[in-house]
Amino acid sequence: MRKVLFITNVPVPYRVDFFNEFAKLVDLTVCFERKGASDREESWIKTKGLNFNAIFLRGIKVSSDKAFCPSIHKIIKKGNYDSIIVSGYSSPTAMLAIKYLRKHNISYILSSDGGLIKDNGNGLKHKFKSHFIKGADGYLSTGSETDRYLSHYGADKSKIHHYPFTSLYAKDIFESPATAYEKLTLRRELGMPEHNRIVISVGRFIESKGFDVLIKSAKNLRENTTVYIVGGEPTDEYKKLIEENNVTKVNFVGFKSFAELVKYYRAADVFVLPTRTDVWGLVINEAMACGLPVVTTDKCVAGITLVKDSKNGFIVPIDDVSTLSDKINTLLSMSDDELSKAGNVSIETIKNYTFEKMAEKHAEIVS
Repeated sequence: MRKVLFITNVPVPYRVDFFNEFAKLVDLTVCFERKGASDREESWIKTKGLNFNAIFLRGIKVSSDKAFCPSIHKIIKKGNYDSIIVSGYSSPTAMLAIKYLRKHNISYILSSDGGLIKDNGNGLKHKFKSHFIKGADGYLSTGSETDRYLSHYGADKSKIHHYPFTSLYAKDIFESPATAYEKLTLRRELGMPEHNRIVISVGRFIESKGFDVLIKSAKNLRENTTVYIVGGEPTDEYKKLIEENNVTKVNFVGFKSFAELVKYYRAADVFVLPTRTDVWGLVINEAMACGLPVVTTDKCVAGITLVKDSKNGFIVPIDDVSTLSDKINTLLSMSDDELSKAGNVSIETIKNYTFEKMAEKHAEIVS
C-alpha cells in the first residue's frame, strides 16, 4: 500500500470524510496546519473517528484558516513517503512545503479545488501565484475551468489530472427527484406554500454570494412563486432591498444542518446560486444530488463544470438581474414531468461526484 502525505490547512468535515475514504486505499498521513478555522473543530474531530494518521502542526496563526508552521519540512524529511500532495499554495505552510520539496528535488502533486482567473497575466500577483503553482510534478484539478486557471499560472497541461470534488457519499444521492406527494408532505412540515413553485438558495449571507441579485430578480418571477434563502439572518441590506423592490415572495431561513437542508432541497422545484465568485460551490453538488435543476453564474466553477445548459439548468452572467429572472422563469414554467427530467440529469451527473469516486481517482493518480 502506497504511503501518501497530504498537506492541508484545517480539518473541515467534508475533507475528513474524504480522507477517511482515501485511507482505505493508501497508507495516508494528513498534515493539518491548524485544528480548525477557529480551533473549534478539535473536539469534533476527536469524536469523528479517523482512518488516517492526523498530524496537527504547531505554528503562528496568520488568518482564520492558515498558519506559519516551519516544522512542515521535518514531517516531509522523516516520512519517506511514496507520494506527497500539497493542497493549495496560498498558505505560508504550503509555500514552505513547496520550497522545501523543490530544493530537495522531492516529487509532489499540487491539488486545487477550483479557481477563477482574475488577472491578465501581468503584475506582481500573477508572478507570485505562478511561482508557487508552476513546477509541480503533477496537478489535481476539478475540471476544465480549473485547468485553465492552473495553466494560466504556469502549470504543465500534460501533468493535470481530473478528480471529482464533492461533499457527498454515494448514499447521499437520491435515485430520482421528489415526487409530488413527497414535496407536498415536506412543504407541510416546513410551512411552505403547498401549491406554489419553490425556489431555494443556500449559502452564507455575504456580498459575494449575490443574494441581493436574487432578491431584485424575485419581483420578476412568475406568479405563485416563493423564494427561500437558507443560511442565516437577513442583513439590513437585504431587508432594505426587499422593501425598496416591494418583494413579498422572499423568505429567509437560518442555518441548517445537511440533514435539514435535504428537506428544503427536496421540497423545492429549482435551486439558484447567484454567486459573484466561487472557486467551486459544494451546494451545487448537494442540490443536484436531491434532484434539482440549477441556475448559477459564470463565476461558479461547480456550475460551469456540472450544469448542462438547458438540460439541467442554466449558467448566467453575474449581477444580471434580468437574465437571472428569465432563466428561473424558464424552469418554473416547465411541467412537473419536464422539471423531473431536468432533475434526473442532475442526479445522473452528480453520481460521479462521491467521496468513494474521489478517493478512487486520487489513489489511481498516486499509484
